[in-house]
Amino acid sequence: MTALPTPLPNTLPAPSPASLPRCAVLDDFQGAALSSADWGPLRGRVDVRVLREHLADREALAAAVGDCEILVVMRERTPLDAALLDLLPRLRLVVTSGMRNASIDLAACRERGITVCGTASGSEPPAELTWALILGLVRHVTTEARAVREGGPWQSTVGGDLAGRTLGLLGLGKIGGRVAAVGRAFGMDVLAWSPNLTEERVAAHGDGVRLAKDKAELFAASDVVSLHLVLSDRTRGIVGEPELRAMRPGAYLVNTSRAGLVDGPALLRALRGRWFAGAGLDVYETEPLPAGDPLRTLPNVLALPHLGYVSEANYARYFGQAVEDIEAYLAGAPVRELGGPAS
Repeated sequence: MTALPTPLPNTLPAPSPASLPRCAVLDDFQGAALSSADWGPLRGRVDVRVLREHLADREALAAAVGDCEILVVMRERTPLDAALLDLLPRLRLVVTSGMRNASIDLAACRERGITVCGTASGSEPPAELTWALILGLVRHVTTEARAVREGGPWQSTVGGDLAGRTLGLLGLGKIGGRVAAVGRAFGMDVLAWSPNLTEERVAAHGDGVRLAKDKAELFAASDVVSLHLVLSDRTRGIVGEPELRAMRPGAYLVNTSRAGLVDGPALLRALRGRWFAGAGLDVYETEPLPAGDPLRTLPNVLALPHLGYVSEANYARYFGQAVEDIEAYLAGAPVRELGGPAS
């Protein structure tokens, strides 16, 4: 396990003069941002504060951070569009976890002279969480664990098997490749497909991994389908009603990538109609998932609160490199810039 730095409090302790640049770390739900890295290099140079609650309202967020020159954002939790940027005239630097963030309008940032920098992000945590969902679904972990805790029936389900079954991967990049390797270790056959996937790239993953002739074959032939594509205009809604209807009655769909890859209304119809056995979900169109959303209560859904990237090692990368990004910006030599330099 990666050793973490000595925990720091949720605010940098030394009071900061009003002349120091202000930095807000957004959406730190666990209060882990300042204890996951050494923020000491910024002490006395930047006034850093942490926001634990998500502020979905644009005006409320602007009121909370409108005095800040620097924002540190977590993944795509907070969309930074032109309308919000107009409410943040002091903003000069945005640091995002990861080197890709579709919720930041990079063009609007450049127009306003706002530098956007990223951080490294490991492929191991989301691959590992994918298998937590797959195993949780196939072996009915939540049902059985709840029964033990609540004094319910002793053994009420019969778990499925992975050995000899087919794992379908929609996407075979860094994360999909790791998921494929674990599937092979379980004795599964692995079928992969994406719009640009080739025989040569599939062959690099070894025996037992093969290219589906098309998307339809992937969904029809797989016992578990797991999604590992980047969300773009080309891939949005790539899983629709035809794909969901093609799935086997006992199959499972797992999405730890992006909710927009799947037609949301079609997925709800499929789960309510039990077109297939169930779904493991870690990503949603609206996050946090609204309290009344049916995905919270459908019995054939194993839902997690977007934990794919939430691990000790990833947080150490995110916030450690966020400190580096801020230091480099203050020195006039930004690093890990996204979308080119600001004007």
